[in-house]
Amino acid sequence: MIAHDIIRRPIITEKTTNQKEAYNQFSFEVAPKANRVEIKRAIEEVFSVRVSAVKTLHIRGKLKRRGRILGRRRSWKKAIVTLMPGERIEFFEGA
Repeated sequence: MIAHDIIRRPIITEKTTNQKEAYNQFSFEVAPKANRVEIKRAIEEVFSVRVSAVKTLHIRGKLKRRGRILGRRRSWKKAIVTLMPGERIEFFEGA
C-alpha cells in the first residue's frame, strides 16, 4: 500500500486537540489492514516528521435506528501517533 492509502483522514475533536497540546499526539483514521510499522512509515513520508510511537485500536460500528429499520455504522481503525519532541505537523496548526 502507498502512504495515502494507509492514512485515510485526520481526526480533529476536542479530545484530540488536548492530546496534541499535552502529549504531542495526533489521531488518524487508517486502513484496517495496516500495521504499526506501515502507519509509522506513512506518517513520516507524508508529513516529513519523526514518529516515536504508534498506538492502534479498532472502533466497532454503532447500531443506529431509523424508525423500525435497524442499521449499523461502519467499523474503522484508529491510530494515535506520538511524535518526537520538537516535531509538529503543520496541517493541524491552522493558517
